Amino acid sequence: MQKSPVYPPVRKAIIAVAGLGTRFLPATKAIPKEMLPVVDKPVVQYIVEEAVAAGIQEIIFITALGKRALEDHFDYNFELSYKLKDKGKFEVLEEMKQISDLASFAYVRQPLQRGDGHAILMAKHLVQNEPVAVLFGDDLTYNPKRSSLRQLLDVYETYGDSVIATYKVPRAETKSYGIIDGVKVSKQVYEVKSFVEKPDPKQAPSTEAAIGKYIVTPGLMKELESAKPGKDGEIRLADALQSYVKRHAVYACSVEGERYDCGSKLGWLQANVAFALKNKEFKNEFKKFLKSVS
Repeated sequence: MQKSPVYPPVRKAIIAVAGLGTRFLPATKAIPKEMLPVVDKPVVQYIVEEAVAAGIQEIIFITALGKRALEDHFDYNFELSYKLKDKGKFEVLEEMKQISDLASFAYVRQPLQRGDGHAILMAKHLVQNEPVAVLFGDDLTYNPKRSSLRQLLDVYETYGDSVIATYKVPRAETKSYGIIDGVKVSKQVYEVKSFVEKPDPKQAPSTEAAIGKYIVTPGLMKELESAKPGKDGEIRLADALQSYVKRHAVYACSVEGERYDCGSKLGWLQANVAFALKNKEFKNEFKKFLKSVS
């Protein structure tokens, strides 16, 4: 029997959190949007936990001015630990310790807002010549059986090429996303032929929209290095993908599960309601409340 090829494992994740979060002002004037809570945890913690559960060992945050709260969240807080221990709150103390122990964390500051592609390149020296997961700090997905990142890694481990996470959207919404045109090779997987940024619904080649999760191989990283800034002066991953896919195989994984765009107010509210309804502590009382106000 012929053995399947073994590709270099993905052990690092770049999480881009350098955005200004202007859609949530004034709430994000002093708090990073990625630190806004979904029930009792900040959005970014869910993303980190998903990455770690999928086998990621090193988390590289691309940050900016005003993101110190995010760094503090994943660091040890000795004063808080002392107070919790002094009050006998050992269960909460252990929970706080587990946050800092999730992975090895590194922080790279993006001095200027020059696009998501530029943000990814800021971590190139830490990634070197390895495949890396790229995640954005406001795209939250939920699948308790097989996380969206695990689904992407399964595709990478099968084909050894870059992978885009996609999610089926209503055709009317294609104008808000990058849409893939591809050939279906399995139930969830497409080989990408082209990548169209925000097409008119009538011209959209599919309804598979790219969301904020990728597996980036060294080849795609090199393509990103040579990418030229657009008219707005920004370097974008989507532009590098459009060029790269003409010469190299790229796959899309249509992820299964729930997805919430926590970069929008509506998506963040929807995530809070959905996760509150999964919370064993108060989901029944919350259901009663929702019925009382609906």
